[in-house]
Amino acid sequence: MPTAHVNGIEINYELQGEGPQTVVLINGLADELETWAYQVPALLEKGFRVLSFDNRGIGKSSKPAGPYSSELMAADAKALIDELGIRDFHLMGVSMGGMIAQTYALAYGSDLTSLTLACTYAAPGPFCSRMFSMWADTASVMGVPQVMRDVTLWAFTLDFFRGRGDELAEFETAMRYMDQPIHAYLAQLAVIQEHDTTAELGALSAIPTLVLAGEEDILIPTRLSRELSDLIPGSTFLTTPGGHGCIWEKPDEFNSAFVGFLLENGQHS
Repeated sequence: MPTAHVNGIEINYELQGEGPQTVVLINGLADELETWAYQVPALLEKGFRVLSFDNRGIGKSSKPAGPYSSELMAADAKALIDELGIRDFHLMGVSMGGMIAQTYALAYGSDLTSLTLACTYAAPGPFCSRMFSMWADTASVMGVPQVMRDVTLWAFTLDFFRGRGDELAEFETAMRYMDQPIHAYLAQLAVIQEHDTTAELGALSAIPTLVLAGEEDILIPTRLSRELSDLIPGSTFLTTPGGHGCIWEKPDEFNSAFVGFLLENGQHS
């Protein structure tokens, strides 16, 4: 995959498709661009061009010392998008990526045709803040793979654990052997700990926005996504089956909601 030297770092990216409209995808905490393995084919099938990339701190992108912020990572995305000459695009972010996408929209909203925020919040609040503090303490003592094995428990529903053991084992193995350095994990974790756009989101009323949440999300509770939607005038709020990992657990349902929104909100043909 190609890399771009932008905003003082190297960013690993993949740009696929030839369509007239581009969708830019931003990953969550500790997730590489392969996060979107179930979404990219659905987007390409509908004729979109798709940009995915490794955020700073993960995968083949640079992993400088932190902490990072949603503002810094939105600036990374902006620099990459400008380098590639992309204009008037649909922006999607999931979890931490949704926080980066909010910040991007607030700073560079004229770039966007639409905005989709999945499984994310405007601010962590007391519940998520305590969870993330525990992750930071655990990573510092036991390492990132141990934390990510715990995250797996929060990401999927009871039905997934009961009925899809082979897939669950694949996720657990991937978590066990992930090689993100502790400093980079903690730097990314700072993004979701410190993010707060509560007072600013009213400015996004001119951008068609979808807030999409897993019906059974317990990691970023569905109510927080609903509250995020309420802060964005005119936004659409939808739920999809599954939990925080609904992009993997229920990709067909997730894609139907997401791609349907894109087709209704833009100049795609």
